[in-house]
Amino acid sequence: MLLADFGAEVFKLESPDGGDMARGWGPPFAGQYASYFLGMNRGKRGVSINLKTAAGMHLCLRLIDCMDVLIENFRPGAMDRLGLSYEALHARNPRLVYCSISGYGQNGPSRDEAAMDLIVECSSGFLSITGTESGEQVRSGYAVADVNAGMHSAIGILLALRARDASGEGQFVDVAMQDSMISAMSSNYMSYLGSGKVPVPLGASFGTVVPYTVFSAQDRAFSIAVGSEKLWAAFCNAIDRRDLISHPNFATNPLRVTNRSALEKVLAAVFRQRPMAEWVDLLRSAGIPCSPVLNFEEVAAHPQSRIREMFPVIDHPLAGPQRITGTPIKLSETPGSPGAAAPRLGENTAEVLEELLHLDNETISGLIEAGVIMQPER
Repeated sequence: MLLADFGAEVFKLESPDGGDMARGWGPPFAGQYASYFLGMNRGKRGVSINLKTAAGMHLCLRLIDCMDVLIENFRPGAMDRLGLSYEALHARNPRLVYCSISGYGQNGPSRDEAAMDLIVECSSGFLSITGTESGEQVRSGYAVADVNAGMHSAIGILLALRARDASGEGQFVDVAMQDSMISAMSSNYMSYLGSGKVPVPLGASFGTVVPYTVFSAQDRAFSIAVGSEKLWAAFCNAIDRRDLISHPNFATNPLRVTNRSALEKVLAAVFRQRPMAEWVDLLRSAGIPCSPVLNFEEVAAHPQSRIREMFPVIDHPLAGPQRITGTPIKLSETPGSPGAAAPRLGENTAEVLEELLHLDNETISGLIEAGVIMQPER
């Protein structure tokens, strides 16, 4: 999705018998289309080929000859069984960058284990640090393992393309969801590796900076992050608790970490005395990082989101106008944009075969009749 936002021509290859399972991941739906699918597949061209036929596999291989990058996320070994291994395709197209995304990577004892986001949140250690202090463990509110793997894959692809600029050859990009999660938790793992102490869930708190958590005001919750001694003094002045600045239990961040529970109880009592908006205004004027706990409706309506173009509208030919998430990377000279609406199943198959493989109408009609490719859904 990110590569498509910045001008990459992305072809989404799906089987004719229903295509990507995410097409049905709803409600909500816009007509027959899952909102999830419409948002995540904008800017892609839909190609549907039956790879169970010899003619379909032949078409697939010819298309791969035209490509710079191939991305797949089957279990390890599945592409090999199809005859689409990295070795086979590299021999056909040495410039091809071949990116495989899997749960645990292409080697190791967990290689063949099935994985989805929740499973890898657990196997990576993430769920062991996410939850309440009473010990209840909670999955992330979004598919953090999926998204981390996708972002690391985009980075790996760009690195491989940059290397190809120098060498002229593509390479294999092996991205594991678990590896991506471990890397994303580098600061957490370094605390463990440095101390030997196994971390536990801290709710909204943070293990090495205090105060850094969510508090309840009179009316609603808000967060604060006091990351330095300078900010600590400014914070205490802002909340009119100057006695805490040099308190023997709270004067330094290591002391505040050690005595976190006691300090948070003191602060919780202070913050219950006023409405959230008053506290946020006071703290922001003192330079203290803080925010209300906004819900999705508030974020989508926020002026900052509008200025940053984070919820644009695209028009789908059948589902109608759809508000989607925008691209988070802002380039000054080559800005990205969400591009075209998500494709119908097989929507662009005929035109792609005509453009890239120069097949004529008669040949394409024959492939449709033989069940090798499909007419786009209506």
